[in-house]
Amino acid sequence: MTPTPPRILLAGGGSAGHVSPLLATAAQIRRRSPESEIIVLGTAQGLETDLVPAAGLELVTIEKVPFPRRPNGAALRFPGRFAGTLKAVRTLLRERRIDVVAGYGGYVCPPAYLAAAAQRLPVVIHEANRRPGLANRLGARRAAAVLTAFGGSTLPGARRIGMPMREGIAHLDRAARRAEAVAGYGLDPSRPVLLATGGSLGAQRLNAAVGEAAEAFTAAGAQILHVTGRGKADGLVERDGYRVLEYVSAMEDAYAASDLALTRSGAGTVSELTAVGLPAVLVPLPIGNGEQALNGEEVVAAGGALMVPDAELDAQHLRSEVLPLLLDDQRRGAMAEAARAFGITDAAEVMADVVIGVARRA
Repeated sequence: MTPTPPRILLAGGGSAGHVSPLLATAAQIRRRSPESEIIVLGTAQGLETDLVPAAGLELVTIEKVPFPRRPNGAALRFPGRFAGTLKAVRTLLRERRIDVVAGYGGYVCPPAYLAAAAQRLPVVIHEANRRPGLANRLGARRAAAVLTAFGGSTLPGARRIGMPMREGIAHLDRAARRAEAVAGYGLDPSRPVLLATGGSLGAQRLNAAVGEAAEAFTAAGAQILHVTGRGKADGLVERDGYRVLEYVSAMEDAYAASDLALTRSGAGTVSELTAVGLPAVLVPLPIGNGEQALNGEEVVAAGGALMVPDAELDAQHLRSEVLPLLLDDQRRGAMAEAARAFGITDAAEVMADVVIGVARRA
């Protein structure tokens, strides 16, 4: 008798931190088990509305229902709205005969985890941050597998596998691609390159400091590839050795072109930098629950990165601390080796194998 193809629900959305690992896992599930049926659960407001269909995957959306943080009108409406999403997910699981729910965090995961529990379906979770979010703390209680990007998780039974990411980044050979990538940005392959980026949304303090320090870098024989974020390049003037872009569609090209990164320390960014062995100066976002500082702690301790508080990042710091590091081949080389030793490149493959295995045993 031919076994039934696995039917898999991948739940996550909103930010790139949830959508990117989900899509990377989906790609590996397709490769390993082409007969699998994959459905993605998201909302109509997140990045998944564009990225999931573009990847050729089916997207089912439910209402975005944040947990209330204060007693107000939203809190009064929450029970009814949440019950509606829970009912919708339970119907989806039943009608599509889902075998396993794999969650990556975000607003869609609590109803997905609770609906799975009600129907006694196994759950696999992936937690991107050192400090787990509320959704995955809920899901981990009865999960068949708890997988994380970083070690030291407080989630029960957690196992570090790294961050699922696109193959183009996970298996990037920076040395082999460097000359072509540098030339592609109109820079000189014989001079070191600093990649400065605040992420897809940009970082105002980082952008301002880099723009002010750019002349000192180019005068010293260094170069900067400055990815500002969309609409964040106003007032920044390119010059020889200083390239300003609002957005880069293929970050593997930027990583290949660079010898050092100056960036925020989101979980995805830290995981990608270490996977490709790119040393970094991390500047954690100074808001939220401090998760960005936590995300960078281990790679800093391993010697693959430095960390600078946001309040201390200015043009003077870049000139006095970051520029000498960029010009020091030996020190950068040691940091690159440490970063790569910390990084994990096969997380998407491992996650896919776990999800498929749980589905087939269901």
